[in-house]
Amino acid sequence: MKKIELLEIRQVNDALAEMVALFRVELRSYKGIASKPNAEDGREEMKEYLLAGFPVFAATVHGEYAGYVVCRIESEVVWVESIFVREEYRRQGVAAALHGKAEEIAASYGNDTVYNYVHPNNHRMIEFLRKRGYTVLNLIEIRKPYQNEKLTQTITVGEHEFDY
Repeated sequence: MKKIELLEIRQVNDALAEMVALFRVELRSYKGIASKPNAEDGREEMKEYLLAGFPVFAATVHGEYAGYVVCRIESEVVWVESIFVREEYRRQGVAAALHGKAEEIAASYGNDTVYNYVHPNNHRMIEFLRKRGYTVLNLIEIRKPYQNEKLTQTITVGEHEFDY
């Protein structure tokens, strides 16, 4: 097993900006949108998280950045704003270490859960969370379609169907 180290991030670097850009590409793919990573956008997004005071941790394996987690804390409730692991480091305990850090932060506030934002068709993440005991659907986010948005899927929640 590879040794995973977690680092608290206080400023953006190129490796972190690249991972944020890759995360955005992956998220768009869940909606059927092909895109290329934009490291400058990744850098700006991470700067916003850090300026807002969100705890950010990166996982390294043998000194290489393998993944990151961004937590948002509201009224002592911890939300995983984003979590990402580079493809070559998946299924090696990196996500578990990062998510475990979020759980550790939640425990420091006396809470025994973390709230997670997940796309409904991000099956890998949903399965990862289920294995960690996250089986309660808390809220769903509903909005009107954007102008000219092409919705290609439907998701059923209970007896309701939603465009996605």
